Amino acid sequence: MGRGCGDAPTAAVARPADGDAWLGIWRATVLALVALMALLVATMPALAQDAAPAAVGAVQTTTSIAPTDAGLEVTRTTVAAVAAPEAPAEEAAPVPDKGDTAWMLVSTLLVLMMSLPGVALFYGGLVRTKNMLSILTQVFVIVSMVSLIWFSWGYTLAFTAGNPFFGSFDKLFLKGVDATTLAATFSEGVVIPELVFVAFQMTFACITAALIVGAFAERVKFSALMVFIALWVTIVYFPIAHMVWYWDGPDAFVAAAAEGEAAFAAVAANSGYLFNMGALDFAGGTVVHINAGIAGLVGALIIGPRIGYGKEAMPPHSLVMTMIGASLLWVGWFGFNAGSNLEANGVTAVAFINTFLATAAATVAWVIAEQVAKGKASLLGAVSGAVAGLVAVTPASGFAGPGGAIILGLVAAPICYAFCTSIKAKLKYDDSLDVFGIHGIGGIVGAIATGILVDPALGGQGVMDFLAEPGTIQFTYPGAATQLWIQVKAVFIAVAWSAIGSAILFTLVKMTMGLRPAADAEREGLDVTEHGERAYNY
Repeated sequence: MGRGCGDAPTAAVARPADGDAWLGIWRATVLALVALMALLVATMPALAQDAAPAAVGAVQTTTSIAPTDAGLEVTRTTVAAVAAPEAPAEEAAPVPDKGDTAWMLVSTLLVLMMSLPGVALFYGGLVRTKNMLSILTQVFVIVSMVSLIWFSWGYTLAFTAGNPFFGSFDKLFLKGVDATTLAATFSEGVVIPELVFVAFQMTFACITAALIVGAFAERVKFSALMVFIALWVTIVYFPIAHMVWYWDGPDAFVAAAAEGEAAFAAVAANSGYLFNMGALDFAGGTVVHINAGIAGLVGALIIGPRIGYGKEAMPPHSLVMTMIGASLLWVGWFGFNAGSNLEANGVTAVAFINTFLATAAATVAWVIAEQVAKGKASLLGAVSGAVAGLVAVTPASGFAGPGGAIILGLVAAPICYAFCTSIKAKLKYDDSLDVFGIHGIGGIVGAIATGILVDPALGGQGVMDFLAEPGTIQFTYPGAATQLWIQVKAVFIAVAWSAIGSAILFTLVKMTMGLRPAADAEREGLDVTEHGERAYNY
């Protein structure tokens, strides 16, 4: 058919059938769902990057969406992401172990028991009836007063960085010490609450001061004694404690040694003089026993002997009390020695067993010496031997082996026995309750012997060495001659410091307020004349 001008073709509008309409709707819906899913996939890597930076070399995938004639086109691109390395995580602060803390709290109570009632009953039974209560009062009040002094300025003078001889005033009245502050032990990363350490060391200050009174028992004024003790712990005890025991702790020493000898020397210079010298005193041979024994002897010489000394009998009024006191001392000494490790571990067990064995050996040795010299063994001799063994093993308790502790007890007891009997009689000084003979001499013997017994070849633990393998703690032995000389020097310094300081303080108190009661008061007894009461009313 031919086409004319009126028949020109026109564009027709397509009208889909019903089936085609539903197909178009489904196609549009599917495309919309695909686009939504692609959008979610595209945003997930960005969310992950916001949550945590990608590590070096991590793989990242990005997704892009673009319209095309055929619909939406999804394109994925994979690339290696490079991110800055993460900063190293800080080491967690050490946390006190509950077992260590509990052990140290128990040890603190055990050492307090040594003073109250241990020393009080031990000394009280050895004096005459008319002076029993005076001894109990002196010991009880000394413990109370020294505790307050320790809180006020004692702790900061003994256990803060200052100079080689005494600490600073940084922790005056325990400033900055609370439930969150920590104290180092002898193991890396092991700490205890500082308040526990404060309390434990406080009991040492208390018992050291209380021990002195036995040397001049029955002849000292109560008020003068209290003034002397307050001055003595400040001028004599706190500096000795700082010189022997203060250091920055094992973590500081290990870290400094790893940096080199110069850094180690700088940290070591913060330590007490005797500690930095290498002197060994695990639990107080120099700090407690030599210190108290020498101070007691000086006091006995300056005050003079008791009226009637050497002319009339002055027997103990109750050896039962003395035996009870000695038993409490032995039990409490496990806290004194084993607690000085400041944590519960194998070395604590070493100090524990050594405290047991040295005491037993010294008891037997003293009784044998009495049997040989006098033909009879006595209860007084047995308990005196026990205390001599406890004193001698104190500086060596965590260093010696069990066999060494037994030998130390066997050797120390006869030496102390000689000083408490024949030597004292020949020199004619009145050390009433043998404070010098047992604590002074026993402390000297034990402190020097520690230099030998610490040798690992003899079963000892060795000496901490931070430079043998920098960054670690090794236990070595410098040799008997070297360590013995260090111990002898430490003993000499402790004796000199205590003797000179005590002599000055006793003389000062004597000149200002008098040390000794009137002769009539002394004859009547200090229970009545000093305190207005009696220990016994029957």
